[in-house]
Amino acid sequence: MSTNQPVQAAEAEAEAEAESGGVPDARQLRSILIAVSIALMAVIASVSGLNVAQTHMAVEFGASQNTVLWIINIYTLALAALLLPLGAVGDRLGRKPMLIAGLGVFGVASVVAGLAPTAEVMLAARVATGIGAAMIMPITLAVITSTFPEEQRGKAIGVWTGVAGGGGILGMFLSALLVDVADWRWLFVLPVVLVLVALAMTLKSVPNSRQTPAYPFDATGALVSTVAVIGLIFVLQEGPERGWTAPATLISLAIGLVAAIGFVAWELHRRDASLLDVRLFRERGLAGGSITLLVVFGVQAGIAVVLFPFFQAVLGWSGLLSTVALMPMAVMMMTASGLAPKLAARVGSRSTMAVGIALAGFGLALMALFVSVDGGYLTVMPGMLAMGLGMGLSMTPSTEAITASLPREKQGVASALNDVTREFGTALGVALLGALLANGYRSAIDGRLNGIPQETADSAREGVANAVEAAGSAGPHRQDLLHAAQQSFVDGWQRAMWAGVAVMGALLVYVAFRGPENTAREVAGEPEVTEAVAAR
Repeated sequence: MSTNQPVQAAEAEAEAEAESGGVPDARQLRSILIAVSIALMAVIASVSGLNVAQTHMAVEFGASQNTVLWIINIYTLALAALLLPLGAVGDRLGRKPMLIAGLGVFGVASVVAGLAPTAEVMLAARVATGIGAAMIMPITLAVITSTFPEEQRGKAIGVWTGVAGGGGILGMFLSALLVDVADWRWLFVLPVVLVLVALAMTLKSVPNSRQTPAYPFDATGALVSTVAVIGLIFVLQEGPERGWTAPATLISLAIGLVAAIGFVAWELHRRDASLLDVRLFRERGLAGGSITLLVVFGVQAGIAVVLFPFFQAVLGWSGLLSTVALMPMAVMMMTASGLAPKLAARVGSRSTMAVGIALAGFGLALMALFVSVDGGYLTVMPGMLAMGLGMGLSMTPSTEAITASLPREKQGVASALNDVTREFGTALGVALLGALLANGYRSAIDGRLNGIPQETADSAREGVANAVEAAGSAGPHRQDLLHAAQQSFVDGWQRAMWAGVAVMGALLVYVAFRGPENTAREVAGEPEVTEAVAAR
């Protein structure tokens, strides 16, 4: 790292204090945390909200399933691709102006999406919404890390990670409720309301802070990183649909890998003038925190892929009830995220992460061991609660380790890296655990379709939802087909869960030996029993 970084950090801190009129008091800090949390909730809720309206959009727009999936996925693609460049721009231009501009773009695009007359307008609006989200998301965390005093930063990051982790489930619940009681277009009312509240609070309470640039903006690094993320996220999103060996998938994979390698090489060449100093990945905090978030968010996203068809196709629940069933895990995750800083202050960051990872792995094992068709929800609830507790404990210290690894004046980049890692983990988990579930289901159902008419059996092999639909016209074979499909889904579930247990076990070993160091920090109002979560 450059020797002038401490000087730059001091200048940035002094400038932030000057612009905000000094160090914020407790009341202003609370208002800042509420403002950025509401802004983050708007972004997170929009990631998963449209999933509950796929059928409605297909009918109203006369769109194919592929077009509907693009309407959903293109938001995440734009968000992930632009996080790093826009996070760096926010560091330079000022975090408050960037947050205000992002909220404006996001809010206007959400209104356009809600009123979109065609699928093409909807796609364009979702791209614009993703761009606004990429302006908002890294800045919300950067505001926390650059504004809150060190002794309160961990608690604030815990709130942020709780919203980031559980906000998607809460947003999906509210979206399902709106679809059930109103119309699918009302889904866009929620983010617009959140944006308006966040914008008002930002204008009133959030101080400005920015980097004093010592080097020109790394435009080449920004462009190459965007290409790399688009290529790799496209593969993870489209691979399951198009096929992993389809030309478009392989071309995108090649472009993504070449761009990623080129980005690393370019950043090493730029060194202190780089968009992201990749040399910092040698440090335990940045590497350990990034890998942990990648895996934990991957497993969380994969769990959602498994749980929703279990609730809907196996248990026969509605979309709203299925979302309600996920709420205990979300509440546990958000609660544990708030408790994690206190635990890390006592036993250390690495130990807290290890406990969280072990609990999450234990939750996966519980679900794999006890899930059953007849036992229903109660067979998976203990595992869901353990998963929520474990993920909450592991996410907060991982996020703090990443942000503490980069200097204060580059907190937009640090926050963006944290967010990109989460997006990659989510896409990876959906692709891999979803594929394991689908393959396990097909392998298990093949031996259970004896006597079922060929056309009906072929439909049942495509997935449990297809089997439930086909059972309606299967006549005397209806019950046999339903039982075969439901039991085969449970078999596929178990295969996916045990794969998740293996991944979490490998992560636990890595964190135990290569996680952030356990060092001491003084806990406010208590004797100095431990050191701060050391990210390096």
